[in-house]
Amino acid sequence: MYKIFQHARERSNVWIFSTMLISAILSLVAAFVLSVDALEIAKNPNTALSCSVNAVINCASVMRHPSSELFGFPNSFLGLIAEPVVITVAIAGLAGVRFPRQFMAAAQVGYAAGFIFAYYLFFESFLVIGALCPWCLLVTLSTTLVFMSLLHYNIREDNLYLSEKHSKLLKKWMKQGYDRMFTAVLLATLVFLILFKYHEGLFG
Repeated sequence: MYKIFQHARERSNVWIFSTMLISAILSLVAAFVLSVDALEIAKNPNTALSCSVNAVINCASVMRHPSSELFGFPNSFLGLIAEPVVITVAIAGLAGVRFPRQFMAAAQVGYAAGFIFAYYLFFESFLVIGALCPWCLLVTLSTTLVFMSLLHYNIREDNLYLSEKHSKLLKKWMKQGYDRMFTAVLLATLVFLILFKYHEGLFG
């Protein structure tokens, strides 16, 4: 029975850390492209970007807005810093490395901040700017997948310093697939909102 449990755990780890690795790589690519585009816009504010397709799908409109540099430099620079860390953790996890509980709890808190920041930027773009950046949308998607994968792992491994009651409840929900359901509903909601608001100009 113990060997069966260990095999199931190892298979789960492969799924978790593979999702984190692929998502973080995609986010790193997006952050790199956005960083290059930000430098181009800094040199020439009127430059045309390849991802500016129409009034809705328009990276330039998003990147010229003040929210694209909330800390005095392009937000994408944060991705260049954070995603290599996630990639390292994911590769180590696939290799069977078990990080200390404190490290994984800190990683969850840190990535929760990134998750909130990504969704703040999405709704800033969606509601305020009125334009969408494909690379930014990829970052939102990948950040969601990394956050939820990391959360799944940390709940299972009791890394979040939760009470026994809350830990058992979350593990029960997780075993029933509610975390995957939440992720699917969240992403589907974003797609619905985009199509509902911008369906006329999205492909124009």
